[in-house]
Amino acid sequence: MIDDYSKELLRSGIVEAKAGNKEAARRYLDRATYMSSDHDVMAEAWFWMSQIVDDPAEKRKALENCLSNDLQHARARRALAILDGKLKPDEIVDPDQLPPAPDGLRQADAQRFMCPKCGGRMSFSPDGESLVCDYCSRNQTLVVNPNGANEKDFIVAMATARGHDKPLAEQVVHCQGCGAEFILPPDQLSATCVYCGSPHVVNLEKSKDLIAPDGIIPHAFDQKQAAQFLVSWVEQNKIKPEKKVDLPRGLYLPLWTFDLGGTIDYTGEMVAEDEINFGRNQRKVIRVNDTYPLLVNDFPIPASRKSSAPFVKLIPSFDLKTITAYDPHYLSNWPAELYDIAMADASLDARSQTFDRIKREMAGRLNLTNLISASSAKMTVDAFRLNLLPVWFTEIWVDGRSHLVLVNGQNGKIQSDITSISSGHFMDWLSDLVND
Repeated sequence: MIDDYSKELLRSGIVEAKAGNKEAARRYLDRATYMSSDHDVMAEAWFWMSQIVDDPAEKRKALENCLSNDLQHARARRALAILDGKLKPDEIVDPDQLPPAPDGLRQADAQRFMCPKCGGRMSFSPDGESLVCDYCSRNQTLVVNPNGANEKDFIVAMATARGHDKPLAEQVVHCQGCGAEFILPPDQLSATCVYCGSPHVVNLEKSKDLIAPDGIIPHAFDQKQAAQFLVSWVEQNKIKPEKKVDLPRGLYLPLWTFDLGGTIDYTGEMVAEDEINFGRNQRKVIRVNDTYPLLVNDFPIPASRKSSAPFVKLIPSFDLKTITAYDPHYLSNWPAELYDIAMADASLDARSQTFDRIKREMAGRLNLTNLISASSAKMTVDAFRLNLLPVWFTEIWVDGRSHLVLVNGQNGKIQSDITSISSGHFMDWLSDLVND
């Protein structure tokens, strides 16, 4: 009865707030927060309280009280982000009426990496720590962020075009060295000037429509060591390449990771024992309705539709806990792919795959004999991060066709789409690959 009355007070307060009658709205909302024991009602009342006060301190207090009752209140989190300066009001978009994707060429802001001593090309050295000049061997140590890569607020990103867009236009890069302009494909984050050979990395921090990388696992070894990992793998699996194999080439591939929380409401059946007469027990099936708490950290979703089956199989071999904060220096003279799956779309895949996985695990964890139903309505996506993972790739001809082979640039683990293993003498090819 009291909860019904508090809901009426809330409705009246919202009506008065929308009508611009702030004093009347405050009276209704004050009473609603005082009388209600329903967290949803209290959260909504505090949110509307934040909309009718002008003092920033009072507005912040109301929003924090709202989130204390509903941590996932999207409008409150968005309003608090605006108050903190993390989100600009002009960046907020209507997800039902998103702006059209850019057509034609888009001017890209890029950073150029050249040696300050001799003017030569600087390349990231796969020791995870430095840039090295290709000509005078000058070494420039990178400052690694000890706190690792930060995650972004999912609700805030979803309020902007960045959360929904993907690169569709070719990028025009103006070389700061020779002054030439060259075109960068829409799915590429770094490139070398085709005229003077200087490396450039696109700066997405200034972009209003694309998300910049947050984290990266730097390449940990060079091409020769990647070839040695490949040789060992081929030898162990007794593969006989039918054509000459090119040395593996290094690049970075994009990966979304998501943190998910909330609860899953479920109905299930379980066996219980009741004591009956003469000390005997009788087993019976009972039905339970309850909630299952959810806490998933860094759930991975490939960020490119071109992601191959070998890359999907390779993802679990990366230690995602070692991801460090992104720095464009890591991409100096290294190619990197940009995502072409929007964050919003990837988050739906993360929810769906997490829900399916948890449902498979719930029966065993909860001792259920039968999971009748489960609902993902209260599942939440809390945070996300765009990461770049290091890989080496090449192709091997087996059984009359080319097979992609990927080497994990962090630890040398290998995945391929080769399903049948051919045997034979291949030591000459192994020797050529290592010594090339």
